[in-house]
Amino acid sequence: MSDTSLSGILVEAEDFVNYGGWLLDSQFEAQMGSPYLLAHGLGRPVADATTAIDVAEPGEYEVWVRAKDWAPSHHPGRFKLSINGVTLETEFGANDQDWAWQSAGKVSLSEGQTTLALHDLTGFDGRCDAIYLSRDSAAPPNAVDDASRAWRKALRGLPDQPVDAGEYDVVVVGGGISGCAAALTAARLGQRVALIHDRPVLGGNASKEIGLMPRGAQGVLLAELAARTPDGDLAALSLLREEPTASVFLEHRIVAAAREGDRIVSVDAVQARGGAERRFKGRIFIDTSGVAQLGVLAGAETLFGREARSAYGEPYAPEAADDMHHGNTLFFRTRTADHPVPFPDVPWATEVSKDYANLSGQLMQPGAENGPGPVATANPDNSTFHFSADPSQAWMNQFPATHYWEYGQWLDPYTSGELVRDYLMRALYGTFSNVKTMEPEAYANLEFDWMAFVAAQGEFRRYKGDHVLTENDIREHTRYNDLLVSNDGFFCIHCAWNPGEGKYDFRLKDWIMDVRDQQPYGIPFRCLYSANIENLLMAGKHISVTHVAGSSVKLMGNGAQHGIATAAAAFLCNEYNTTPRGLYDEHLDELIGLVERLTGHEHSPNGGGGARRFVATPS
Repeated sequence: MSDTSLSGILVEAEDFVNYGGWLLDSQFEAQMGSPYLLAHGLGRPVADATTAIDVAEPGEYEVWVRAKDWAPSHHPGRFKLSINGVTLETEFGANDQDWAWQSAGKVSLSEGQTTLALHDLTGFDGRCDAIYLSRDSAAPPNAVDDASRAWRKALRGLPDQPVDAGEYDVVVVGGGISGCAAALTAARLGQRVALIHDRPVLGGNASKEIGLMPRGAQGVLLAELAARTPDGDLAALSLLREEPTASVFLEHRIVAAAREGDRIVSVDAVQARGGAERRFKGRIFIDTSGVAQLGVLAGAETLFGREARSAYGEPYAPEAADDMHHGNTLFFRTRTADHPVPFPDVPWATEVSKDYANLSGQLMQPGAENGPGPVATANPDNSTFHFSADPSQAWMNQFPATHYWEYGQWLDPYTSGELVRDYLMRALYGTFSNVKTMEPEAYANLEFDWMAFVAAQGEFRRYKGDHVLTENDIREHTRYNDLLVSNDGFFCIHCAWNPGEGKYDFRLKDWIMDVRDQQPYGIPFRCLYSANIENLLMAGKHISVTHVAGSSVKLMGNGAQHGIATAAAAFLCNEYNTTPRGLYDEHLDELIGLVERLTGHEHSPNGGGGARRFVATPS
């Protein structure tokens, strides 16, 4: 490509040498086109992000910056750009526009090094995607499409096609608890494994970025993976790096999957920093992303939303099917300083938080949830949550549940992630402001200690396997011939407000916690592989389950057991050069035996033996 559109200089914000107080946010690249830098200062301007570039051609350049005004008409996330120490007049993030390029006029640049700095003005989540120094008057492309991606690649000097990242026995997509369990188990079975994860740390919803405790079925491997370092990080990465056949690719997002017939042959991933694209070839693929990421790209059959009660006869299912799903949650923590701490006015936040003034439900530290928090005595909220119909469990209605803070249940989780995260931030900022404003003397010293900028992901698409696990399967402990691992836990059904119904729609309407009989239940192998992609297994909350059944299966400890089982299946598939369905047909006993050995017979739904001891019923 040699046209004039390539005559300028593109500086991606993620490629800045020094981030200062800004953070790299790559969660929404598929929707808005690129990773970006986020000024997440909790109301205090963050330190400048800085970098230097080489200018080969001196002359006049028009300065374009791609930014977002994330609360239009209020402009909370404003910042400026400095070039060679001179701050331009334009305030970015203040033009009422979603992600868009904005011109800041022209500057004269000399040959040689030019310095750039992003200067945050508010501390309220300003965001910068990229800077383009143009030699002509043409605006850079804003659409998120193949043409704009090619434009960026060319200006960055990146190749058109992904580079070869190698061939693997097993490719695991997603580094949450289930993915770490699958990758580590497969590596310990001698498989050459690639674990591809789109975050800088492992653990998913249990990672130090989010901090949940893995609940559900426990076990030796989960205890290994989930041990925390003093800073809250998990031991998973160090364990995987000890395995000579395991390779971990952090900050890599899957963007494409290639198929030959009904088999996946490779996946492409792009690295957040630098933009390098890599192609991973594999024999067996395991999707542990929690969002059915690989299945969506590969055309796997999936389920979404709530099934009608008539579909499977589930008592908790609604009469009519709909698209409601569990939303995303944003965790936070406050503290009391030893001096008064001011907090700016946030009218853009109180539009969604209104007069809500209850900061209970905090994440005290990674792995320690449901902490208390400041509540203004004038707080108008008197809602009661129904955790259980069992009177002996009434105490649960009172504790400060972290997951009350949830939003997005009626939105498309694949395209609305940034909107949902931002809405929750606005609610938290407004609630915090309400507490301080309603009781200024009592909470003069109150400040934010931490607020995640990565939301805990709720429910996305779920795979359809050769069997769909239902609420009744769990309640009745239905025994199939291919029960492979046990899961544990309650039905945890998040009940959202209908659109326009709730005053505080960033909080749940109800939260049903049904502890049922508190006994483990079995997961059939047929729930762990795709119905139409022959070399695709899955582990975690997106296995083949209904919405209601998934409310129990989703617990991360349960996902660890799926991870172990799918790793065992991948190993045997490669040993026998067969598919997961082929294992079910021809090698089921061997698979059950291997999983029994890997789990130490600890998690059998029979309470001690392996899945082999189940009494089979027709499938």
